[in-house]
Amino acid sequence: MTFSQIPYHRADLAAWKAQVEDQTKRFLEAKTFEEADAIYRDAELSSVEFDTMLSLASIRRDIDTRDEFYDAEDTYYKQQMPTLQAAFKAWTTATLESPFRKELEAKYGSVPFVNAEMSTKTFSPEIVEDLQKENALRSRYSKLIASAQIPFRGEVYTLSQLSPWKLNPDDEIRKAAWVAEGNWYNEHGAELDEIYDELVKLRHGMGCKLGYGGYTKLGYLRMQRNCYGPEDVEKFRIAVQKYLVPVAKKLYIRQAQMQGRDFPMNFADSALAFKSGNPKPVGNPQEILAMGDKFYAELSPETDAFWKFMREHEMLDVESKPGKASGGYCTRIASMRSPFIFANFNGTSHDVEVVTHEAGHAFAGFVNRDRIPSSTIWPSLEGCEVHSMSMEFFAWPWAEGFFGDDTRKFLYNHLKGALCFIPYGTMVDHFQHVIFENPEFTPEDRHHVWQELLEIYMPWMKPGEIPFYGEGKGWQRQSHIYARPFYYIDYCLAQTVALDFWARIQEDSKAAFETYLKYTKLGGTMFFTDMLKEAGLGNPFDADTLRRICAAAEKWLDNYDLSGIE
Repeated sequence: MTFSQIPYHRADLAAWKAQVEDQTKRFLEAKTFEEADAIYRDAELSSVEFDTMLSLASIRRDIDTRDEFYDAEDTYYKQQMPTLQAAFKAWTTATLESPFRKELEAKYGSVPFVNAEMSTKTFSPEIVEDLQKENALRSRYSKLIASAQIPFRGEVYTLSQLSPWKLNPDDEIRKAAWVAEGNWYNEHGAELDEIYDELVKLRHGMGCKLGYGGYTKLGYLRMQRNCYGPEDVEKFRIAVQKYLVPVAKKLYIRQAQMQGRDFPMNFADSALAFKSGNPKPVGNPQEILAMGDKFYAELSPETDAFWKFMREHEMLDVESKPGKASGGYCTRIASMRSPFIFANFNGTSHDVEVVTHEAGHAFAGFVNRDRIPSSTIWPSLEGCEVHSMSMEFFAWPWAEGFFGDDTRKFLYNHLKGALCFIPYGTMVDHFQHVIFENPEFTPEDRHHVWQELLEIYMPWMKPGEIPFYGEGKGWQRQSHIYARPFYYIDYCLAQTVALDFWARIQEDSKAAFETYLKYTKLGGTMFFTDMLKEAGLGNPFDADTLRRICAAAEKWLDNYDLSGIE
């Protein structure tokens, strides 16, 4: 069965609630471990249909946000699901307080139970209405971004479709594209500020209602940060400023020199890695996917089986089109025991990164698809991002098939981009910490904070020349800030580990992939830091790890042959 063939009907949430309540009652009455275990497994398996319907409604709404049917269905779930939280919490509490908990942990591991304990601390009936409002505001932001219609050079583009123009090697065209995008954001700036202002105050209020004095503690619990806290993130932040920002600055100075530009550069110029243009993939979307067929077939038997399944069942929707939600992600369709990849191809190197990045998530989900409970299919989010970001580097030997004559450009720019992303991502996280520590800030205060952080984390940027970006408003385009607070640092931690994989690939690619498989097959059965230790990988919270991978990458980039490339 392909994705389009999966039948949909509105899930009976009242029946689901009654089912959860009945399972909780029977679980509490269980007299033996065998009886309790059977109910525990039944609770997992009986939710498959409900989970599937929720996923289908969300994905199909994202594929076309103008589809009134699926938009209404997705809205219905987002409004109604918070009303089920009390029943879910009662079930979770029953499993945590069960006399058979030790036996259950011995069979399924401790991670699901530690995470469950954290989830019970994120909900109280008094925040049901707040959760509904939060979901509505998230949807409002998503629909606003998806609705963008930007006039440019006689045509009209979505934000995703405009992206190739923002990388055009013609300075005037490229800058004009950035200005056009910036103008659209500024035109909708008041609404974007309003949405975020409401979200900040709403989230702060929920944190206070739950006894945390604000949102930060609640945010970390929501993200299931089960093995590190804000103090660890702050240490990472300091290491990024010490070891990585200087390397990134040096790379951008080199870029400016190669292109004969002044330093620091404006946002439009810094986006152009090479004067002759950024690396572009060869072929149309279907040809890029076909190259993915070759890559995964040759990488390993495991990846071959995975990719064939995804393609045969059409578990990908990757082409950008009007009305489609922005961004990309990997999710799961429970009834198919299958991951699903959502993306927006736009004719840039991003397209190849989708085939490797999102597919890295999907591969991990496929390998661990039969795990019970389903919460152990994937690890926590920073652990998940290791799957995706590392898979990008494993694709390097097949880069010529994806990029043709632009292969050398791609390899250099990919590694440079991986390094230079970490300061940006860390800045996004730092910004959110400041904002939630100061929920009374005005929109102008928030823009000022972003400007200040730009000077710390991205000193190669010259603010002021590009509307919106130069005014400290660039954070508004980062959907994670609106949808998933404190998520973005996960990318930075994972990128550090992925760069560890990159270094290992340079020495022995086969051994590196064996380590990757070992890490991936752990699923979500261990805490992030324990997974790294088990696989023999560097810990990003150890400043020496960041120092080491920075030094290795800097040396490779310094010695990379760019002769003949403008």
